[in-house]
Amino acid sequence: MINIKLANFEISNNNQFILIAGPCVIESEKHSLMMAEKIVKICQKQNINFVFKSSFDKANRSSINSSRGISIYEAEIIFNKIKSTFGCPIVTDVHNEQQCEFFSKSESVDILQIPAFLCRQTDLLISAGKTNKIVNVKKGQFLSPYEIVNIYKKIESTGNTKIMITERGTSFGYNNLVSDFRSLDIMKKNKYPVIFDATHSVQEPGGTGKSSGGKREFVPVLAKAAVSIGISGLFIETHDNPDKAPSDGPNMIDIKNLEELIIKLKDFDNLAKS
Repeated sequence: MINIKLANFEISNNNQFILIAGPCVIESEKHSLMMAEKIVKICQKQNINFVFKSSFDKANRSSINSSRGISIYEAEIIFNKIKSTFGCPIVTDVHNEQQCEFFSKSESVDILQIPAFLCRQTDLLISAGKTNKIVNVKKGQFLSPYEIVNIYKKIESTGNTKIMITERGTSFGYNNLVSDFRSLDIMKKNKYPVIFDATHSVQEPGGTGKSSGGKREFVPVLAKAAVSIGISGLFIETHDNPDKAPSDGPNMIDIKNLEELIIKLKDFDNLAKS
């Protein structure tokens, strides 16, 4: 298995799972710092390695009238404050080559994340690879697990082998996703770290017409199933008031329920890797 070094820990399908967590989108500096602090305290208590996640730009919102987020310059300031205050690595989405170039010159972000809808965009993957940062690619809802080797080859062509792949469900009819847990084991055969996105897997894309719906009550079920297979990390978006969140509220879990879930997930992870 491939080990990827990040901060003071390593990411691998054989190691204890890491947690990638945070609100879907940056709402304000105050809110981001508050959420980071809450998650850091939980992870320190449970001895789980943590990467803070939040998007600064939601470029794939369902409606033109939906809120996009903040500028990349504002985001850099907030990410730097989170890192300097709590010492946690940062992951955020990039949607074009210009954003990759910006973060290649910045220490604010450690992992560049490729959104699922863009996972086959060759120029974007190559630009992300050239930054020499860790690249986490969300597997498209339209891809089989056997096709991800093409994603790896595009990034590897830049000389960058710090690659992670994230499963987030597969399109199943209209406005619905299904998680095929065979895909986790299939993708693990490529040796790169496999992440499971427990919150976007319960999303109902475009389910409300102008935005996506979701059923957050199924997040714990899917998360436990994923870690029982033995993966490198879990991606869980969380919020202090999901019903009022500007993006992806229906599939984010309430921060007050996060620690209880992590405790249970550690047991499944320990059993899978014992």
